[in-house]
Amino acid sequence: MADAPRLRQGVGLLSVVALGMGLAVGVSIFSVIAPATALAGPAMLLAVVVAAVPMFIIAVTYAFMGSALPTAGASYEWPRRFLSPATGFMIAWLRIVGSVGAMLILALVLTRYVSMIVPVPTKPTMLAVFALVFGLNLVGVALAARVQTLLMGALILLFVVFALWGAPSIKPAAFTPFISEGWGGVLAATPLLIGLFFGIEAATEVGDEVRNSRRAIPIGVAASILSAMALYLMVAGVAIGVLGPEKLAASETPVLDAAAVFMGHDVAGPLIVVAAVLAIGKSLNALAMVFSRYLYAMARAGALPSPLARIHPRFQTPHIALAVAFGFCCLGLLAPMNLTALFLAVNVPTLLKYGATCLAAVRIARKHPEIHAQAVFRPNRAFVAVWGWLGAVASLVVVLLGLTTDWKPYVALLVWGLIGALCYAVRGRFGAPISETAQ
Repeated sequence: MADAPRLRQGVGLLSVVALGMGLAVGVSIFSVIAPATALAGPAMLLAVVVAAVPMFIIAVTYAFMGSALPTAGASYEWPRRFLSPATGFMIAWLRIVGSVGAMLILALVLTRYVSMIVPVPTKPTMLAVFALVFGLNLVGVALAARVQTLLMGALILLFVVFALWGAPSIKPAAFTPFISEGWGGVLAATPLLIGLFFGIEAATEVGDEVRNSRRAIPIGVAASILSAMALYLMVAGVAIGVLGPEKLAASETPVLDAAAVFMGHDVAGPLIVVAAVLAIGKSLNALAMVFSRYLYAMARAGALPSPLARIHPRFQTPHIALAVAFGFCCLGLLAPMNLTALFLAVNVPTLLKYGATCLAAVRIARKHPEIHAQAVFRPNRAFVAVWGWLGAVASLVVVLLGLTTDWKPYVALLVWGLIGALCYAVRGRFGAPISETAQ
């Protein structure tokens, strides 16, 4: 085992932050601020802060877990070890649908933005995007992480240009009355805006590949959520101040429409398209990395066929898991492109993952003081337990809220979950043993 290929530690602190922001700051910033403003008026800025609260609770738990037990495929490994192998399997199994749905959404929106400059065929372009992203991740985590950092830096620069250029055009009257739709509007906008922060914990999924992971992961998670919130408030504040809440609420391309006011259409169009391509491209890159790592972790534990746990002898990446993840995305191209259903198919498994990780943290706090003691970020055990329960409850509440939007994706996830349960039972009985202990 000592001579077996291992995952390369090629992810530093800056890349940890870029991974978290890479998944969080994606397509949503270009779309969700308009419907949120329709519900809350200028107070959608307050709703962004409110939406960050449950994610902050979850982020604290992830920071502790990443500091105590950094590992590849953490969202599978932690529930498997501290709740049950079956729980870990089902969380990861449902996330296959969620990850494919997220990749489809991102590739579809990326293709639409590119088509605003150069007409391209939709599904062949999406396929090419998948091939590029997974090919990049095959070559090595260090290269993928560097690309992620460069894309994130370029996007932040573009948004800073947007904010500085737009600041003189802001009309203070656009923010009065601030809570124009009452506190009910603020609360109604919050479920929409929670999705802005999904993914801030992304670096925990590549824990084996993070340098000085016990220190870098908690710092990176904290920096990711705070940086993402600041970026959202900056962009949304300029958009409201320039367009006014009524025009912003009615806009289908809110960031582009706001930029056109002070930049002109000739400059705003290409600039915002480039920003969207950067935002979506880095999200795709981060998601491909995460998707392959939990497939790898499942295979390493015996829950999926063992070839998925193989590591490329040269690139030191899970090449079989990357190929399978790419194959799932290719199959996803055969599905209808219903964005509402796809968003729910992404959000529900993600929230279940959050809840399971929070419960795993509770179990560590109560039953494993030796693991708690080895964390660099180490709140006392009572705090970890209470915070974990809060995160689990917050995740469940948001899952139930989604039922009021569209119940059909829940049925599809239920069917996929039943298939997974059958596969798990068959594999446990006739296949390789599913490990219940740390590898």
